[in-house]
Amino acid sequence: MWKKVEPILKERGITPHRLSLMMGDKNDSNVYALKNGKIKRPSFDLILRIANALDVSLDIFR
Repeated sequence: MWKKVEPILKERGITPHRLSLMMGDKNDSNVYALKNGKIKRPSFDLILRIANALDVSLDIFR
């Protein structure tokens, strides 16, 4: 999934830390775990929060 998130972040100049803040997370652990491949199958909640933070459709992550 990170392969789909990363280009959006780069295009918009958003760091993984900033994405965590936009998602309302108090720490970066979820975003960095996803980035580093520690989360292989993200929960629907995590996908939804990322989509909402980036203001993109969930269809992007299919």
